[in-house]
Amino acid sequence: MARFPELSGKRVMVTGSASGIGFSTAMRFASEGAFVFLVDRDAETLERAAKQHGNFRGSFVADVSSETDVVASFAKMDDILGGIDVLVSNAGISVRSACTDISYEQWNRVMGINLGGMFLCAREAARRMSSQKSGVILMTASTNGTEGHRWYADYNASKAGVVLLTKTLALELAPHVRVNCVCPGYVLTPMQKAEYTPEMLERVNEGIPMKRHADPEEVAALYAFLASDDARYFTGADLRLDGGETAGLYP
Repeated sequence: MARFPELSGKRVMVTGSASGIGFSTAMRFASEGAFVFLVDRDAETLERAAKQHGNFRGSFVADVSSETDVVASFAKMDDILGGIDVLVSNAGISVRSACTDISYEQWNRVMGINLGGMFLCAREAARRMSSQKSGVILMTASTNGTEGHRWYADYNASKAGVVLLTKTLALELAPHVRVNCVCPGYVLTPMQKAEYTPEMLERVNEGIPMKRHADPEEVAALYAFLASDDARYFTGADLRLDGGETAGLYP
């Protein structure tokens, strides 16, 4: 059931939308009546995802760290939908590594996708939204970008960059374009399951006040709210969705 009728007919791009948070977010906007354009680098998974809702109105295989791919994906969306009203820049990767084991190649890959990709997508969206004097840019950061976490030096640095990129763009693009980011804590996505054993997941849950990971649909719900008129005074915000994980010490 749609909860934000003003989202009906909005043109929405979601990156990293073949699975996890991105797919749940695409489904949520489609259920609100928005026309959703899906972007992901995994061609096979994206092809399956693009068939899951009638309001999915196009897709494009792209590596968001490639300027050529990003520019082409927006051009394709322009051809199909005539522009963009909402960007959910979500594509990202993480690799669990000790800092001394991170190669510079890995560092550049993580930064290129997680931060460079956010910039490229936001830039293309901002150019269009500034011209039409309306729009919402939303980005997936992380609690890892606000607190120190072992084994993710490259990922943490990239997500901290997303938080400050959000705030800077919000200042530059106000008052017509709003820019916010969401900082999820632990979310039970395919990426999380690939990195953590069931025993590791259970140990993590014990350290979260809510005693569980978030569902991807809960992150998607926050994105729908932030794109809605109810959030029209939100810009430059980094909103934590972490079950109380970063609220303070929890035994």
